[in-house]
Amino acid sequence: MLRIGLFLLTNLAVIIVASITLNLLGVGSYLDARGGLNLQSLLIFCAVFGFSGALVSLFISKWMAKKTTGTQIISQARNADEHWLLETVKELSEKAGIGMPEVGVFPAQQANAFATGWNKNNALVAVSAGLLQRYSKEEVKAILGHEIGHVANGDMVTLALIQGVVNTFVMFFARVIGHTVDRVILKNEEGHGLGFFIATFVAEIILAFLAQIIVMWFSRRREYRADEAGAKLASPAGMVAALEHLRAETEVPNQMPDSLVAFGINQGMRSGLQAMFASHPPLEERIKALRERY
Repeated sequence: MLRIGLFLLTNLAVIIVASITLNLLGVGSYLDARGGLNLQSLLIFCAVFGFSGALVSLFISKWMAKKTTGTQIISQARNADEHWLLETVKELSEKAGIGMPEVGVFPAQQANAFATGWNKNNALVAVSAGLLQRYSKEEVKAILGHEIGHVANGDMVTLALIQGVVNTFVMFFARVIGHTVDRVILKNEEGHGLGFFIATFVAEIILAFLAQIIVMWFSRRREYRADEAGAKLASPAGMVAALEHLRAETEVPNQMPDSLVAFGINQGMRSGLQAMFASHPPLEERIKALRERY
């Protein structure tokens, strides 16, 4: 989830900053001669800035991940564990048909791992120190295969395109709502008043939150494919063992708090409406899917 969380937070920050800046500068000529909305111009305007937010998030994803997690890149192995890690990532990358990613370790005791980057031949794969300490090499290899599967499947690029579409329509409908509030409720007949900017900003936040249901649905579907990649690149037994190990840790109090965990799910998001915002399917379902397939 760390990969998804960082991407979404960066995207949201870019969109909010761009939206506020554009509104303050009065950029965007999507009003017609009578002061009404030119929907075609508005849609083009929103698409340009909506996709810009997603693409900026994609292109800086590696840099952002390194800065926010404190990931230390292994450029040259300093011990046997780092040598094994580099050689394993190299082996799995070659099997997946992608270029050798950067490999790093970040200081966290939770079992965690992520892969990110805009180019499958120039990606970043990182694991937590806790994962390396507590999991067997077979389990770690499967987890690395899972993350490399995300890279080989182009999940970050596809996510950026989906997020670009989502951003476009969030910005579009937020401005339609803001225009309606300004004209119908506040009776402003010339240009856009303060009501438009406030209503647009509030609507943008609410719609962006709701729109993540679509992004999270995509994320959950891609997790099953990444699990399959981990099974194929490493071993089905290793992939199942890694998920079983993680599930066992989630059952230990305080072992896995409700936070960003790359291989797990938020404990508070298992059913009902909240499940729609989960980036990962339940571990039980992922284990079941692997066992049925292999």
